[in-house]
This record gives sequence, structure tokens and C-alpha cells, in this order.
Amino acid sequence: MSVAPKRPKGPPLNAMRAFEAAARHVSFVAAADELSVTPGAISQHIKTLENWAGTALFRRNAQGVELTAAGVSLVSRFTMAFDALADATRALRSHGAGVDFQIAALPSVAQLWLPDRLSKIRAQFPRINFSVTAMEVPPNLSRDLFDLAIFFEDPTNSPDSRPICADDIVPVCAPGPQTQALDFQTATLLHNQTWVGDWALWAKETGTPIGDPQRGPKFSLYSLAVEEAKAGAGVLIGHLCLLEAALANGSLKRVSEHTCNTGRSLCAQMPDETRRRPETDQVVALLF
Repeated sequence: MSVAPKRPKGPPLNAMRAFEAAARHVSFVAAADELSVTPGAISQHIKTLENWAGTALFRRNAQGVELTAAGVSLVSRFTMAFDALADATRALRSHGAGVDFQIAALPSVAQLWLPDRLSKIRAQFPRINFSVTAMEVPPNLSRDLFDLAIFFEDPTNSPDSRPICADDIVPVCAPGPQTQALDFQTATLLHNQTWVGDWALWAKETGTPIGDPQRGPKFSLYSLAVEEAKAGAGVLIGHLCLLEAALANGSLKRVSEHTCNTGRSLCAQMPDETRRRPETDQVVALLF
């Protein structure tokens, strides 16, 4: 008679993934954002892992969490393991036919800046499907299966990040009589919730009095604020690299000669060269 004894079981993969992300960020909230779950789910996964191991991995306190000595000793091993798993997943995907080229982008970039460039890219690579995911936070390109990410970032010297254009800002509004001698202290200021400090930054850098920089309606998407500005609802801080088409066709007009730079640039971020698809560099070149 054959014997089939029960084999010892390891902890759930999701619990180990939650621990690795929480340990890397030293934050349940940041780990939850990365894995698209709730902080409560991260906490529960880690409790499951701690119960399985019979040891505490985090200390919880009013200020947040911190790793125990056991947790610290495990971080690098778990990180290497999940990096290796991500590499294996990419390798598996590369064997499939007609695999999409996945692009992650800030919603405003995906809506206002990318479409014209994407049409040129599709013409250059007609056999590749280019898919775009709009997201507020850049993905982890060593883990997530994105081939390219386009976000506003502080420029770096990393070979995996290429600045496309500087983030210069200036007030814009719909053309019309209201643009003549515009009084920024009484004008309706439009705001995007992603860049809540736009007006205060521009006023400070250019020395322009604007009154309360937080007054006026606020929008969750920059593209919505842009449409309101086009409709004559008020004045918006324009991120010039996103408004090329609107300024060129006259649906928006600059209402100040003074621009300032936010210190960021619109950047194309790529996976490490060892994880990069062969056409990625050509795709990035077509974004300029």
C-alpha cells in the first residue's frame, strides 16, 4: 500500500507578499497602496504570518509600525524572493504571442499628453497592442508587469529614468475679455487636488499677489479642471507640457508672462535593462 503522508504547509503567499511590502515601506498603509488592498487586510495577512511563524515581525504603536529584530533579518530574503518571482513572471509572459505593451501614467498624462504620441508609436509598431493604465502613484517596475511608466518626478541620474520635459507652470484661462488686466486677487482660482500647492508655489516664485491661494473650486482630475478653464469657469495653473494642444488651438490662453518651474520633470521610467523589452527604448524615443 502506498503511503501519502500530509506534507508540512508553508504560509499563504499573499501573507508573505504583504509582509515583504510592509517591511520594505515600514508602513502598512504604503504596502496597502502598492498591493491595492486595505491597511486592515495587510495587518490581517501579517498576523497570519506571525501566527504561522510563532514570532512577532512588527511592533505596532501609535506612530505606526516598526520591524522587530526577526522582521529586519528577513526583509532582504523576502525582497530577493519576490524580485525573482517577478522576473520569472516576465520571462513566462515573454513567451506568449501578442503580449500587450503595458504603460502606466498619471491620469492627466494619460488623458492630455499621451494620446497624440501613442498614435505615432502604434504606427511604428503595428503588431504590438499598447495598453494604458491611469494611476496616481508610479508602479514598482521591478514587481508590476508594466513596461513603461510616465509620471512627474524629481529628475535623477538613473539610466532607467529619462526626463522628457520640465514641469513649467503658468496661469491659463479661456480666451476673452476677462484676460485683459486680470486681477488674480479676485479671480476664480481653479484647483487640481493632485497639485494642491500650485497656486501658492506660482505666487511665491513670481511675486504675484493672489489673495487666498486655496479659494475656488477643486477637481479630482486635472483634465476636469482643464475643461472648466476652457469653459470660462476661472483661471487654472497650467502645466505647460500637458497643455500643448489647448494652447496651440487657442482653447486656452496664458494670462501671465511669468512662469516658474516646480522642480519636477515629466519622466519616462523603465524597468531595469535586464527586465526591459527590446522595443522599449524605441518607444521612449518616440515620446520626445
